[in-house]
Amino acid sequence: MTDGSVQQWQSQPAVPLLEEQRVGEILAAVPERGQWRYRPRRVGMVWRSRTFRVATVFTVLALCGLAILALVRDQTGTQGFLVGLGLAVLPVPLLLAAFRWLDRVDPGPWRNVLFAFAWGAFAAALVAILANSFATRWIATTTADPSNADTLGATVIAPVVEESAKAAAVLLIFLFRRREFNGIVDGIVIAGITASGFAFTENILYLGNAFGQDQQIGTSGVVSVTAATFFVRAVMSPFAHPLFTVLTGTGFGLAAASARHRRIRRILLPLLGLVLAMGMHSLWNGSAVFSPYGFYAVYAVFMVPAFGLVTWLAIWSRRRELRTLAAELPSYAAAGWLTPAEPLALSTMRARGLARDAARRRYTLAAQGSQEIPYGPGRAPGAMPGRAPGATSGAVPGPAPWPSAQATAQAQAMAKAHGKAAARTVAEYESFATSLASLRLQARRGTVGPDFAERELELLHHLWQRREVAAPALTYAAQATGLLRPHRRPSPPYSGPFPPHTQYGTYLNGPTQGQGHGHNPGPGPGYNPYLLPQQPPH
Repeated sequence: MTDGSVQQWQSQPAVPLLEEQRVGEILAAVPERGQWRYRPRRVGMVWRSRTFRVATVFTVLALCGLAILALVRDQTGTQGFLVGLGLAVLPVPLLLAAFRWLDRVDPGPWRNVLFAFAWGAFAAALVAILANSFATRWIATTTADPSNADTLGATVIAPVVEESAKAAAVLLIFLFRRREFNGIVDGIVIAGITASGFAFTENILYLGNAFGQDQQIGTSGVVSVTAATFFVRAVMSPFAHPLFTVLTGTGFGLAAASARHRRIRRILLPLLGLVLAMGMHSLWNGSAVFSPYGFYAVYAVFMVPAFGLVTWLAIWSRRRELRTLAAELPSYAAAGWLTPAEPLALSTMRARGLARDAARRRYTLAAQGSQEIPYGPGRAPGAMPGRAPGATSGAVPGPAPWPSAQATAQAQAMAKAHGKAAARTVAEYESFATSLASLRLQARRGTVGPDFAERELELLHHLWQRREVAAPALTYAAQATGLLRPHRRPSPPYSGPFPPHTQYGTYLNGPTQGQGHGHNPGPGPGYNPYLLPQQPPH
């Protein structure tokens, strides 16, 4: 990159672009807070939908959970259920961490993650265990061949039923959370988390039954059936179910990235992914039927390469999201909404993390340097230790009480709150900027709805509210990572003036009409959900 320069991806944008000169008029037209489509995503605020929908989804999933756990406990026994539960939970953090890492560029809300996992663990598992049992009994009764029924159930019935049940979660999020489902990465993440929940419940059943067999034949330790089952399902193939369902999710992701007028493609791609998932699942379940070494042959020749290919596709899609920011955001930098360095910093995960850390440190230090602490009775706000209220620097009548340990701890907690809130502001800025780039790419592809202008306006409003905190942090991150080469390296964590930490939470609504880009207007009226914790009374 040249010094301070950002090359635009296209000289003439294919979709309309809001110019910064109209910022007063533009920001004045932002809808009310209750009509916002984009909201900051905070840890802990998982469910943010209507009460009726939340209650309905929670009730259905809870009933499915109680039913499936009761069925599994009935088949494994109480002791086997507890052993299976304890062993089945071990690979779950690894699976969830892998898919959340993949979704770091534009992380989906936690409500989608919890819904997908709960659907896989409860609803899909309940449908699978009931349908598989019914189908196996029906085949055995019809053909009078129980062994044939088990084989057909494992290789034909189970893949169709299980993959369809898991695909239902991806379909529901695709239909009802469409704004949070934009491409291949979203499809892979939702499908993988759903399958992880399904595998969790299935592992409880298999491990619990294996423990029951060990109790009957009296084996234990590494030669037990439980140890062998755990090794095959949790060590060798923890990604088996996610790998199958990821094919379905990839089909939905490709459909989400397709233009709206290509309806046949948007229907056929998810169906093709579902069929491929069923085929791979059937091959995996039937591998042991082919020959004594069929399982190892399918695992080495087919499953491992397929896993590598899907992993490559997921990482490539993740990098493609970052390249989208570098390609789409320079248009907004040229229009004055972003600084030239921001598209560079937003397009790398290293610079993003560095910007959050730098903002946290800067505002923590600023709060520690100017925090007002009550040092004892009679002290006026702002008075320094060792000076009487109203005394000048040359008049020190006597020593003042040293701050108590409680006051010091309270001041440190307040400073940390400033730092954490600043880092959260930068993270929200990054999320909104990613959504803006994705929205513009959808408009270029023709996949965006008729409300493109309103959605773009809302995202720009969110960015403008946070730019006073986030823009210096991202500029510093771009310089520190070598993406933007300054004439002189800034002193960490930032160079140049920085907004006072006491006003960090008071976001600006943008300059009024007629003000230039470089002006710094005072805090404007309106919604401000990010005010820092208030200082303790003196």
